[in-house]
Amino acid sequence: MIVPAEAIPADTLENLIEEFVTRDGTDYGEQEVPLQTRVEQVRRQLVSGDAVVWFDATTETVSIFSREALANLPAE
Repeated sequence: MIVPAEAIPADTLENLIEEFVTRDGTDYGEQEVPLQTRVEQVRRQLVSGDAVVWFDATTETVSIFSREALANLPAE
């Protein structure tokens, strides 16, 4: 289920974005990108609708997906 980013308290959203951008396996290429830059990039994607906050009721977990990645998730 998509959760509107604006419905999430600001500090909770900040923590969610930080967890997402520092997650193991996240690769930003050859150059190191500062944490705050990565957080702002994801925040802009959420505002533009290119990314969404997703709540999985089965696992009771929350994550961030690009619209494209979300469309490619297997249907339940």
